[in-house]
Amino acid sequence: MTKRDLLTPLGITLGFTMIMVAIMSNSGSEGISSFADISSIFIVIGGLTASMLITFKMEQIRLTKRVLKEAFHKSQRSIPQLIQLFIHLSDRARREGILALENELDEVEDPFIRKGMMLAVDGVEPEVITDILTAEITAMEDRHYKGRQLIEKAAEYAPAWGMIGTLIGLVLMLNKLAEPASLGPSMAVALLTTLYGTVLANLFFTPMAGKLESKTEEEVFIRQIIIEGIIGVQSGQNSRILEEKLSAFLTEEDIQTEKNKINEKSYAGEKLNEA
Repeated sequence: MTKRDLLTPLGITLGFTMIMVAIMSNSGSEGISSFADISSIFIVIGGLTASMLITFKMEQIRLTKRVLKEAFHKSQRSIPQLIQLFIHLSDRARREGILALENELDEVEDPFIRKGMMLAVDGVEPEVITDILTAEITAMEDRHYKGRQLIEKAAEYAPAWGMIGTLIGLVLMLNKLAEPASLGPSMAVALLTTLYGTVLANLFFTPMAGKLESKTEEEVFIRQIIIEGIIGVQSGQNSRILEEKLSAFLTEEDIQTEKNKINEKSYAGEKLNEA
């Protein structure tokens, strides 16, 4: 399950807004038009697109839309919920046997958990289960890296094409040295391509690549917890012991949140008894 990550569009909007405010505070609304130049946009966007086509295969380029979409969404999975799931599975496996979990796995949404638990139900050795699931994690990291590489390369190419546009503008400006009045406007246009490329790289591509990398690290961490939970259920660990083991992955914030929930339930129970 995923939901929209509002921080990504909020950060992009805030960055553009601050740039616009800075421009308008010095030159008013009329100054914004001075920062719009079609030829500069063509050089940066066209050059960036050409570089991406040369660097990557078409199969990778087709992933761009999906990769960008990932930066605007986040997972709703939480570690406490995972722990509670494995505690439940452990209790039932100890009472009814691990084969009793087969029907219950149809209700589990995460395919990674389903796959691991089905291997456990089938009696596959714990070491083999760990190897299979670890290989799947490695494959996932590789897929994520290939997708993220598109954004990282775009962050490298955008400022470079901005500089190329500036050099083109300077050459054209030097050809007009006999017209001193045109030097100022020509220089301004030449610098706009560097501005466009730098803004694209530092406000869009580089931060987005960083977010995708952190999402991959989070997914790997979650899957490592899942592997520990699956092996614990298969080995017939007591649910209390399994809970303590998996709780080692909780952050201080998660622990405090769980304590607050327990206190709220206790308080509600006391009020109900008093009534």
